[in-house]
Amino acid sequence: MVGSEQTKTQVEPGVRRAKPRGRPRSFDRETALEKAILAFWEHGYEATSVSDLTRVMDIGAPSLYAAFGDKRSLFEEVVREYGVRYGSFSDRALAEEPTARAAMERLLREAAVAYTAPGHPHGCLVIHAATNCSTPEVEESLRGRRNASIAAFESRIRADIAAGELPAGTDAAALARYTGAVVQGMSQQARDGASRQDLEAVAEIALAIWPRT
Repeated sequence: MVGSEQTKTQVEPGVRRAKPRGRPRSFDRETALEKAILAFWEHGYEATSVSDLTRVMDIGAPSLYAAFGDKRSLFEEVVREYGVRYGSFSDRALAEEPTARAAMERLLREAAVAYTAPGHPHGCLVIHAATNCSTPEVEESLRGRRNASIAAFESRIRADIAAGELPAGTDAAALARYTGAVVQGMSQQARDGASRQDLEAVAEIALAIWPRT
């Protein structure tokens, strides 16, 4: 009979019903990305493993790969986002100040603040993440970013030489590389415990040797 057949279909002794497949754990992507930034900033690229990332981001490996790709892809996004959230002071100084010297003065003073600010690792992620990096593609990418900054310094210095803001005999390439060395050194000093005041003193000495018209 139909009723008997329905009962039989509904309850089969000894047969376990299949459990519905669980939904992937949801997470806030921006929050997870910020945690990844802090992890790479603190430990560098090489020393930060995928298991470290899933732990600090509080997500499983499948979710990490689905949302961000592999470790290298995640790191590339981290570096871009770091530049927006923490490292944009350099670009702003170059774009907004009227002279190269004013831009470098602002850049160095703001680096002293940014590299020692509480609430996140000290120094610069782009500089520190390259430490002991054995992945050629990542090492080359970070080197390219650092060299691009020096090239931007040099371009601004050359513009000031042409405008008469700096002496005609100024070695633009050497002055730009010197400024880059100071910025990178300030980052490492911050990692080693230098205070904001310590780094501001370094900035003052660095600016004192800048040529004037």
